[in-house]
Amino acid sequence: MDAPRPLPDHTREAARAFKAMQDGGVAIVPNDVGYAAMAHAYPALKAIFDTKGRAPTKLNAMIGHKALHRRLHRCDSRGREIVEAITETYDLPLGVIAPADFSDPFLADLDPRVVEASTRDGTLLMLMNAGAFHHALCELSHAHDVALFGSSANLTLQGTHFCVADIEPEIRGIADVIVDYGHLKYAPWKCSSTLLDVENLTIYRKGIAFEAIRWILKRHFGVETVA
Repeated sequence: MDAPRPLPDHTREAARAFKAMQDGGVAIVPNDVGYAAMAHAYPALKAIFDTKGRAPTKLNAMIGHKALHRRLHRCDSRGREIVEAITETYDLPLGVIAPADFSDPFLADLDPRVVEASTRDGTLLMLMNAGAFHHALCELSHAHDVALFGSSANLTLQGTHFCVADIEPEIRGIADVIVDYGHLKYAPWKCSSTLLDVENLTIYRKGIAFEAIRWILKRHFGVETVA
């Protein structure tokens, strides 16, 4: 039996991953909705994209929390209330899609190739409320104006992985840092986040907690989603 190890220090582990990405590298990091391969610099994001064998039409997602959502997304009041209801009141993860302010230095200073690979029609996809490590990493991203993008740490069409040992060697091989948190929260469901455009209420992916999110939209906002 292995000797017991200290509990993870989210702040320290997030700082280790953030430094690698800030320096141009790739980090494999834990989110409640699965391990993700993430980066800031375009060459690192391209390495993730190429290694995964990702289709050209697929976009990167940005990680974010309430402060980044309010800073960057340009939602109407209903959109903001929907995000708050799902991610705070009901404490569920959500991939939030909404128009974004690309004049903000957080996005304006990015390599244009990163913007092209990570946005569509003026909208930005932001993964929110995906665990304590995710929040710690978002805090660093926000504090340093370093946007972090990526996608699930797996070869394309192989499904989201919830354990580092299940991540393909090719994906692990491009990582400068791997943060291993064991089996993640939603491992039994083998399902990533629901993706929702909070302005037009289009569901782009039925992910984890989809039925709960659909119920929230109907019960509290009178919205019947089509998915």
